[in-house]
Amino acid sequence: MSFENSTNNGNNQEEHKHGKPEGYQISRTDMNMLIMNYLVTEGFKEAALKFQQEAGLQEPALCSSLDERIMIREAVQNGRISEAIAMVNSLHPELLDNDRFLYFHLQQLQLLELIRAGRAEEALSFASATLAEAGANDRAALAELERSLALLAFPDPHSSPFADLLLPAHGQKIASELNAAILKMENQEYTNPKLCSLLRMILWSQSELDKHNVKYPKMTDLANATIEQPK
Repeated sequence: MSFENSTNNGNNQEEHKHGKPEGYQISRTDMNMLIMNYLVTEGFKEAALKFQQEAGLQEPALCSSLDERIMIREAVQNGRISEAIAMVNSLHPELLDNDRFLYFHLQQLQLLELIRAGRAEEALSFASATLAEAGANDRAALAELERSLALLAFPDPHSSPFADLLLPAHGQKIASELNAAILKMENQEYTNPKLCSLLRMILWSQSELDKHNVKYPKMTDLANATIEQPK
């Protein structure tokens, strides 16, 4: 056995001893499948087909409602909430009747669009006529309604403590909730991307380890995969 091999073996043993993630490999095939699942589940049809060609994968299984889900997502993210609600009711008439909190979220987006446009009086009238009942019956809805209406107290809502409600990310979050609800109505096996499930598992596992004061390499930033080594 050469000295070089002995050194490498020693390093590998040390890696596994301290649980460093660099010692574990993920196959490119697995990564490609996770990416493809994310694109198809979230409704990015063109990106999925292009990625399939570039990665040399089999043509993805596209569920029948994919085109409708794409149009609904685009409508939500572009602030055309009434149009999105009409398309959902046409595709699955019972969906929003059965999921009142999701319906509230869509109506909340309508309220936020009025606030974004500076139409304060219309926003207050809409909240009173459409959202007040949901707020009265659900504490979570009430808290979200109060945060939304609090934007009206600031000359520039985009500079307020509640400005996150006006960011594109908020609309994207509701669009994803709606997309998952549609997939659930259609009895799809996965209503959320597998990649998101893996990330949630990381967060849950780290939380459990923290509860037991276990030292381990902790991922402190999911977006940048920043890992903090134990001290």
